[in-house]
Amino acid sequence: MSGQRFKFLAIGVGVLMVFMWVILTQGPLAPVKVTVEKIQIGNLSNEVFGIGTVKARRSYNLAPIMTSRVKNVLVDQGEEVIAGQVLAEMDPVDLDDKLAGSQRVVEKTASAIQAGLAQESEAQSRLKTITATLTRYQELREGGFVSQEMFDAKVHEKNAAASALAAASANLAIARDEHSRAQADARGIGKARAQTRLISPINGVVAVRLAEPGSTVVGGQVVIQVVDPNSLWVETRIPQQQAGLVRVGQVAEVVLRSQAHSPVAGKVARIDMVSDAVTEERIVNVSLSKANASIGEYAEVTLKLPDLNDVRSISSAAVKRVNKVSGVWVLQKGEVVFKPVKIGFSTMDGRTQILDGLKDGDEVIVYSQQAMREGLKVKAVSALVKG
Repeated sequence: MSGQRFKFLAIGVGVLMVFMWVILTQGPLAPVKVTVEKIQIGNLSNEVFGIGTVKARRSYNLAPIMTSRVKNVLVDQGEEVIAGQVLAEMDPVDLDDKLAGSQRVVEKTASAIQAGLAQESEAQSRLKTITATLTRYQELREGGFVSQEMFDAKVHEKNAAASALAAASANLAIARDEHSRAQADARGIGKARAQTRLISPINGVVAVRLAEPGSTVVGGQVVIQVVDPNSLWVETRIPQQQAGLVRVGQVAEVVLRSQAHSPVAGKVARIDMVSDAVTEERIVNVSLSKANASIGEYAEVTLKLPDLNDVRSISSAAVKRVNKVSGVWVLQKGEVVFKPVKIGFSTMDGRTQILDGLKDGDEVIVYSQQAMREGLKVKAVSALVKG
């Protein structure tokens, strides 16, 4: 009987030991399994990814300068147009009558100028003749051949001729001023009349048609948009951390949403001077070589940046944000410690440059079975098995 009791006791002890082993190695008291790596030093192939929209670098919105009724729209979306082509016409209302009236005023004032010139020429000739006669009368008066009254009469005639010449010159100046004002009015009405026709400024394509004949549009309201199809580019937003290496002329690969399986070659055409302080992004405009893209279409852009040589890096998955501080969890004597680090570039293949905060021998935790915290006991394994 005692032997059987000893047997049961041995079995119970064994079960208890197995149970304790399970708790300590596999259960809640077991160390958390993690994967670790050390800092790597080498070259990194650097690329930056961004999402943007297709826009036209050269786009022209055509609109009347005043409230008008649309008379004709001569083109439709997608049609090719040439510079100087009339695309739409507004109803001129009474502008034609005003223009004709102003032109008649111009002609009338031009005739008034001709009349003024004739009057001035006549007054000049009369003054010249009377001046010569007065000279002779003065000589005769000095010789006593004419009376003082006759001499004074000739002086009066000369003064009257001079006044007539001044009046003629003044009338001519008024006529010329009226003519200039009439010409200015005619030009203004002519420009207003010309603005009733919307003319293409470039050789391009009609991108948008926003009004139909009979509709009323206010001044500045777009009726037709014309774009240069050879000026399409993708307005792309990229992280500011990676914008420092972007240069005009660098190659890019563009994947349009409408052509997901056919990447299009591109090139950095412009880097905007203003960054978005909220999203911490900078706008990079990437031109498209050849693409059947629509304006406003989303596109994915990958920029090839210069390789990073001899840099210290770790897996990007190891970089965490704790209390708004970037850092990594480091394994020290079976426990974890959070170390703030200064990071540089992050590559698309999952590597992050470490500028400061880590030693070459530090073991950085990349993946873990649960969230890390200070003092947590962990166990390094080669890989985590999903259970």
